Amino acid sequence: MELLLNFPRLVFLISFLVLWLATWAGSKLNQREHRLDEDTRTDFGVVQGATLTLLGLIIGFSFSMAIGRYDQRKTYEEAEANAIGTEYVRADLLPQAEGAQVREVLRRYTDLRIRFYETRSEEELRKIAVERAAVQNELWQAVVPPATAQPSPVIALAVAGMNDVLNSQGYTQAAWWNRIPEAAWGLMFSIAIFANLLLGYGLRRVRSKLLLVFPLVISISFFLIADIDSPRRGLIRVHPQNLQSLRDGLR
Repeated sequence: MELLLNFPRLVFLISFLVLWLATWAGSKLNQREHRLDEDTRTDFGVVQGATLTLLGLIIGFSFSMAIGRYDQRKTYEEAEANAIGTEYVRADLLPQAEGAQVREVLRRYTDLRIRFYETRSEEELRKIAVERAAVQNELWQAVVPPATAQPSPVIALAVAGMNDVLNSQGYTQAAWWNRIPEAAWGLMFSIAIFANLLLGYGLRRVRSKLLLVFPLVISISFFLIADIDSPRRGLIRVHPQNLQSLRDGLR
């Protein structure tokens, strides 16, 4: 399911097909057995309303979870740009040679982080990860010699800033890995199937066009949740505007 959730359009197509089939199966089951009498329909309406309410609550909670994770990714992108910009300024606290090296490597590191946000290719991501590890090691090695040779509160400030730069990348990566649990998706799909089955079973008259409405609405909701929750494949993505603005300023 994890692979499926990375493609919101596929989530929409599959969920719409499955939910429509559930509605159609419910209507056929009603026709095959018997139509509900008025007394039974009252009790059935209670069960159906409770199921639809539960489905609406779960969709709302899932949407809130997706929005929270999206906001978290945006916050860490901003924090990452601030950490890099701060360390670029603190490079003046280092000796001239090391400070110039740190500023040059930070410019390359900023370009690398922008590539991380913009790429959709898994192969490109692996290349970026290798380059990022090498550049981070280069950044750390640039501040270690002056910190050990001339330990002082001023140099320690530059080292602490570099530590923030390295930590911010880890926080960002953790936020991108933080997705809606697959169990929550499975529960939501299951309740949606039962809700559509009950909807079809409770119809007084079966009209093919009306059978499409509710599955379509639910599928659009699933698509929106999956799109927001997918950091790299969705239409709604975190754009590195703060990092891009920082890159323009560094140049």
